[in-house]
Amino acid sequence: MSSEETSSVRIAVLGFGEAGGRIVTDLRDAGARVQGYDPAVSAPFGVREHPDEASAVSGADLVLSVNSAEAARDAMRAGLPGAGPTTVWADLNTAAPQLKRELSETAAAAGVGFADVSLMTPVPGRGLYTPMLTSGDAARRYAEALTSLGAHVETLEGEAGLAAERKLLRSVFFKGLAAAVVEALEAGRAAGCEDWLRANIADELTRADADTVRRLVDGSHQHAVRRAHEMSAAADMLTDLGVDPLVSGASRDLLRRLVDEAAPTHNGDLVATDTTHGRQSR
Repeated sequence: MSSEETSSVRIAVLGFGEAGGRIVTDLRDAGARVQGYDPAVSAPFGVREHPDEASAVSGADLVLSVNSAEAARDAMRAGLPGAGPTTVWADLNTAAPQLKRELSETAAAAGVGFADVSLMTPVPGRGLYTPMLTSGDAARRYAEALTSLGAHVETLEGEAGLAAERKLLRSVFFKGLAAAVVEALEAGRAAGCEDWLRANIADELTRADADTVRRLVDGSHQHAVRRAHEMSAAADMLTDLGVDPLVSGASRDLLRRLVDEAAPTHNGDLVATDTTHGRQSR
């Protein structure tokens, strides 16, 4: 798209914080006509600042709500009076799928299209070029508008909330992994072997591949009894070291649940039933 064509796109950004501030400057630099509002942060140079949400939304083809999940409802209620029949409201906040569906219903009642957008990596350093997932009735319109400006957007077919669901499912792994590493290194520090443990963790992560996932899941089911005892001992050790075993205790409890859900085989291993798909896992 030429710079002349790009300049016809008018985008309102609600929120000039860490994510919104970087995205709005990238939109400006990509040639979009950008306007917006933030109650606490001034608009960057070249971005037309408005005194409230409704005036910032007025005349915009696309609205990016980039504030917080807690503020998303209020931002929409305040901004919708300024939206027109062709406006797309995109919520980029990390929020539960239920909230995204609620926002979609509110937008639909006002005759406005809605896109549930998930930013799939940290925004600092990437800004507008952060990989995005989007779903909802206006997802394709959102994707078309932003990809024309250089953004990377994957569209999911289906209702609002699907993009949020995938991001949060990924967060269960990534944030859970981060919490386990933080707790392990805190305990390693207390035990006087943090450097050794850090190198060991880095080596395991470097060698991880698709088979690693299978081994982690299958091994947890098959050896749940032994591993539950192991993590009970680990939790006790952390307590003795003065480290609260939040992740270790949760791991112990999950393994105990797998034991309760499983039936023993002839050799003493476990066969755990996958209650979602009715399969058995060894």
